[in-house]
Amino acid sequence: MINQVTLVGRLTRDPELKKTTEGTAVTHISLAVSRPFRNHNGEIETDFVPCTLWRKAAENTCQYCRKGTVVGITGRLQSRNYDNKEGKRVYVTEVVAETIRFLSAKPHDVVPVQRKEETAVGIS
Repeated sequence: MINQVTLVGRLTRDPELKKTTEGTAVTHISLAVSRPFRNHNGEIETDFVPCTLWRKAAENTCQYCRKGTVVGITGRLQSRNYDNKEGKRVYVTEVVAETIRFLSAKPHDVVPVQRKEETAVGIS
């Protein structure tokens, strides 16, 4: 069996670093990925793909990337579910990144922003 996904797209928002209760770095990002064809109206459609990055990849992404940064991600597709606060079952399909490449040119005069770390409860 093969479960491999490769995406190139732009970050839809600034990434935020979180830590699990065990102290493992994690960030959840969304990639805007344009489809390689036009729809019947001649417009290019875009998919918004949720991705999860762990450990050093999460830390580096939060340190060096901002909204609009072009990145390439290779990973696996994963489905999971949980019960929300209202007791409803929520299903999530996401890409769990194994590697990430920063494809946008980094401006020479920009210093990476130090972001406040948050603790993510219940994420492992």
